[in-house]
Amino acid sequence: MRPSGRSADQMREVSMELGFSKYAEGSCLVKFGDTHVLCTATLEDKAPPFLRGTGKGWVTGEYGMLPRSTHGRMPREAAKGKQSGRTQEIQRLVGRSLRAAVDMNKLGECQIRVDCDVIQADGGTRTASISGGYVALYQCLQKMAADDLIKDIPILHEVAAISCGVYKGQPILDLDYDEDSSAETDANFVMTGQGNIIEVQGTAEEKPFTEEELMRMMRLARIGVDKITKLQRETLGI
Repeated sequence: MRPSGRSADQMREVSMELGFSKYAEGSCLVKFGDTHVLCTATLEDKAPPFLRGTGKGWVTGEYGMLPRSTHGRMPREAAKGKQSGRTQEIQRLVGRSLRAAVDMNKLGECQIRVDCDVIQADGGTRTASISGGYVALYQCLQKMAADDLIKDIPILHEVAAISCGVYKGQPILDLDYDEDSSAETDANFVMTGQGNIIEVQGTAEEKPFTEEELMRMMRLARIGVDKITKLQRETLGI
């Protein structure tokens, strides 16, 4: 039995609130159970230096956790003067994942920066950031199209992410903190709305996992991504 009482293929309650931030070109407050992340998309009228003159655009991600998003207060990374390795790794994952959704050739010479700020953490903050970040990104692209900055919304496919793991010998979907902190295997799956794979991160915490366990986690991830994708479409009204 999982600590939450959920079945192996049962996700936490997921919600997405579009347009949560008044000033951002796109925003989404995403909740995976007790994990809450505010995702905002900001349009910048200049492409990164390495793309200038190419006609191509860029999408990048940034990630951070508020001091009391966890049980005890965490010092702000700005106060330390540098980001942790974990923060850098997660925001690179967010950026890679969201770039996979966009045709950069149709974006024009601009950059969209997607900020993911964790308000409350209970496991799965990176997957919630990607899933909510996609919604904020899409809303930003809708605004660009409405303002005649682009002809069409240059989305190639939806992008969503979900965690899976092996907990007490059982592959499970959407780990909360209690499960994540004691799982034998922890994995994150980033997929398209069609179930194709963008990125997989998997780590054996106690003992190596088998190919069969990996395939079972993959099947669970597809179940989760399908549900998230449907919610993304409903939230965006598309």
